[in-house]
Amino acid sequence: QLQLVESGGGLVQPGGSLRLSCAASRFTLSSYTIGWFRQAPGKEREGVSCISSTGDFTYYADSVKGRFTVSRDNAKNTVYLQMNSLKPEDTAVYYCAAHRFTSTQSMCARIVVNYWGQGTQVTVSS
Repeated sequence: QLQLVESGGGLVQPGGSLRLSCAASRFTLSSYTIGWFRQAPGKEREGVSCISSTGDFTYYADSVKGRFTVSRDNAKNTVYLQMNSLKPEDTAVYYCAAHRFTSTQSMCARIVVNYWGQGTQVTVSS
């Protein structure tokens, strides 16, 4: 079965950092635009950051600009989200998603994608 698997979530204090990873199983990520989304309790899912298939183009939501960095290593079939200066409002379940033939900004606005991961919990709390 084709799937995406996120890892790297956890509990961190405000101001701390985490790096999330998104790995693909049984398919190659290199031809997909990848997005990181998050959903907090009682809120809609939002696109946080997206990266083009080659890694040349990235998009960030205003809420994370300057704090989060998305990158990818196609040789390792993995996409990363480095999260620095974390705030309590960053607490959410984080999902990665893959979709073909879409721009980074469009990717982060998508509801329907080719593949979703199962999510990883990020909790920012003292």
